[in-house]
Amino acid sequence: MDTRTSNEQLNEWNDVGKRPNVLWICTDQQRWDTIACLGNVHIRTPEIDRLVKSGTAFTKAFCQSPICTPSRSSFLTGMYPSAVHGCCNGNDRWAEAAPLVTKLLADAGYRCGLAGKLHLAGCHGRVEPRPEDDGYSEFYWSHSHRDMWPEGHAYSDWVKDKGGDLGSLYRENGNMSPELHQTKFCTDKAIEFIDQEHDQPWLMSVNIFDPHLPFDPPSEYRDRFDTESMPDPLFRESDLEIQKSLKEVDFQSTALRPEDFQAKDKIASYYAMIEQIDEHVGRLLDCLEESGQLENTLVIFMSDHGEMLGDHGLISKGCRFYEGLVHVPLAFSWPGVVEVGKQVDALVELTDIGPTLLDYAGLEAPSRMTGRSLRTMLEGGDPVERREFVRCEYYSALSLLAPGRENWNGSYGTMIRTDRYKLVVYHGLNIGELYDLDMDPGEFENLWDNPEYATLRFELMKKAFDQLALSSDLGTDVTCVF
Repeated sequence: MDTRTSNEQLNEWNDVGKRPNVLWICTDQQRWDTIACLGNVHIRTPEIDRLVKSGTAFTKAFCQSPICTPSRSSFLTGMYPSAVHGCCNGNDRWAEAAPLVTKLLADAGYRCGLAGKLHLAGCHGRVEPRPEDDGYSEFYWSHSHRDMWPEGHAYSDWVKDKGGDLGSLYRENGNMSPELHQTKFCTDKAIEFIDQEHDQPWLMSVNIFDPHLPFDPPSEYRDRFDTESMPDPLFRESDLEIQKSLKEVDFQSTALRPEDFQAKDKIASYYAMIEQIDEHVGRLLDCLEESGQLENTLVIFMSDHGEMLGDHGLISKGCRFYEGLVHVPLAFSWPGVVEVGKQVDALVELTDIGPTLLDYAGLEAPSRMTGRSLRTMLEGGDPVERREFVRCEYYSALSLLAPGRENWNGSYGTMIRTDRYKLVVYHGLNIGELYDLDMDPGEFENLWDNPEYATLRFELMKKAFDQLALSSDLGTDVTCVF
């Protein structure tokens, strides 16, 4: 048993240089099936491929909410959104129910920076209020490419310093040029941070807005794609009636036939945005290499949630749990530590990122964290205990105050997914979904009302209910005493 104090352990890690820097790249609304080396033949991602091939990719990684704020609140704390009261994109503030992992790392001697989104609170028409202490010593906030914030928007200021005006440029062109794009802004700021003299380990969060709606890549990237050669979304005519039966369950779009909303054009634009991101991932990796920091930097590539992209007749996101929305990319690389060229098919959650970072920093994860460290799997071993399932929540997760949502219901839904089955409960509506993903990977055949699956449905619902109870937490590590 190790009887040293936490400070003694940290000092040893610092002395031998074992604590890695962390380059944490998080895109917004990127599906799991958008990386060339992981199977997409319609897209070119040589730099993301380079990262994936130099490390370990998780092919069954899932977010804990299909919406930005609850998902980010979850992977930044290692807890489910409901446990940290981070369930809505329109939160007036971060609830401070648990410290962010960046705060825990900063307290342990890391220097943390951020460029791009945070989105732990609503920012429509206002600069997002920061948490009381998020751990970031450098903070270049940019929620998106929009010109909604006259002050406090670091990206708009960056464009202005380069002689442009964010609002007028976007209105005139319908997109931003590559030289003044938000993706480039985030990358430039990250490179400036990485290139500084560091006398302590660092973490840099690169939180790019793309490939989020609207699908508006610079023409230089969009012109690479022929619309008609794009793959068809997952769709059957029966989807129209199925989505109509879910009309009481909130979603940002109404189901249509893919040709009725030019789905292939949207797919091409979406892929173009990812190819632009890919080039900047290459810039970041080159910077690490040129600065001599690659060998001691853990690089993470991920997204907060996915995008329907025409599957089942839907665009964007809301209270649904199809693979396109909840299945996300997740890859780690660290030369000499993380196993090279490995693809892991074990079920993992984005809640696992926080405990993994703390593990590599020589820190014990707080007991409130639901996530599990992925370190053993990253270093080539088998997990001590494989997850039996992953869980995802939508608890009135999109603000009802936005225009066009006057008839929304504030829906609640929970997903539990095993290797083979996916169960979705839409709470209060007496409707749900059950899919056998081995037999029906496209999620077309709902087995919810099939009597042959009644026992399985009950068992999965019980597991989901148990996990909700067991993961509930006040957000503090307190000791109960008599």
